[in-house]
Amino acid sequence: MAPRTPFRKRTHAAPDAPNSAADDLDRFDSIQCEKCRSGDCPDELLLCDKCDRGFHIFCLRPILVSVPKGLWFCPSCSADKKPKRESTLDPVSSLSLSLYIYIYIYTHTLSRSVGLFAEFPLVQTKIVDFFRIQRSSAGEETSGCRKRKKRNGGLVMAKKKRKLLPFNPIEDPNRRLEQMASLATALTATGAVFSNELTYRPGMAPRSANCARLEKGGMQVLSKEDNETLNQCKKMMEMGEWPPLMVVYDPLEGFTVEADRYIKDLTIVTEYVGDVDYLKNREHDDGDSMMTLLSATDAPKSLVICPDQRSNIARFINGINNHTREGKKKQNLKCVRYSVDGECRVLLIANRDITKGERLYYDYNGSEQEYPTEHFV
Repeated sequence: MAPRTPFRKRTHAAPDAPNSAADDLDRFDSIQCEKCRSGDCPDELLLCDKCDRGFHIFCLRPILVSVPKGLWFCPSCSADKKPKRESTLDPVSSLSLSLYIYIYIYTHTLSRSVGLFAEFPLVQTKIVDFFRIQRSSAGEETSGCRKRKKRNGGLVMAKKKRKLLPFNPIEDPNRRLEQMASLATALTATGAVFSNELTYRPGMAPRSANCARLEKGGMQVLSKEDNETLNQCKKMMEMGEWPPLMVVYDPLEGFTVEADRYIKDLTIVTEYVGDVDYLKNREHDDGDSMMTLLSATDAPKSLVICPDQRSNIARFINGINNHTREGKKKQNLKCVRYSVDGECRVLLIANRDITKGERLYYDYNGSEQEYPTEHFV
């Protein structure tokens, strides 16, 4: 990671810039972040090399992990450099063409700011390949949207029966691109790769160990209708229709997730995924992102999900401090384990309506009360 400095050094000084150190300090003290209007955290405040405006690295969208080296331009000045796209292209083609334009500006800066990586992988692979998005023709995309809209309506009408709802992606492909880029930033900065499924690795628990009937006290079965909704969400993500979520960076909480549009109660937000291993192999693991997958009657058969190497956005959703009333009020998701076709799966589901810009939280403990959360913000 690049060393932090109060302000980035400029390559070329302005002709009439004052030379005294006192004048420079006075000018720096007056600079505020254009997003939060604060001059706090000066070691994380960037100056645009074109317009001289200031931005905190954690206020930018997508966020930057650290202060970049070399020239840096704010989003407005960067946008002026982007060529115009053809408006007659289908959504998938338009998304593909805009990827290189956006990624070049975004990842070219990020690759210099993350010192742990010699080269940021998205520079060469594009986001459609990073997330393994399937390409389809305009006709297929339009037809799929019509089918989904019809199904969405049926699910909304059936809400009184407490059926789960599919997430509602944002229509703008460029905004979905920003959402995916924010997740790619967090995954790459934490040394993980994207996966949207449970994975079974050699030396860990085999898939045959994931048997829901071993659950102590039994596990609730996901209904046929809700299973179809879950599969619908998976299919939408494969086609590049992303959940309306943005990964952001908070100085206190680190990477966290906020809603990028209104999310309705009972919406499937995401599935918790990662490598599946036996709990007995991870009892002394100090990772804070492990999730219970199977709490077996026979304890040695209990399983956990380990998202440190392969994961999706669920890894960055924070937990509440369930020891305080204020912490409990922040909860807007519930973590539910289901039996799906005989296997254990973990879903994060909205337990109330969530407004745009609201950060997502759930109770890490549920009814177990084993994970210490007193230190949570």
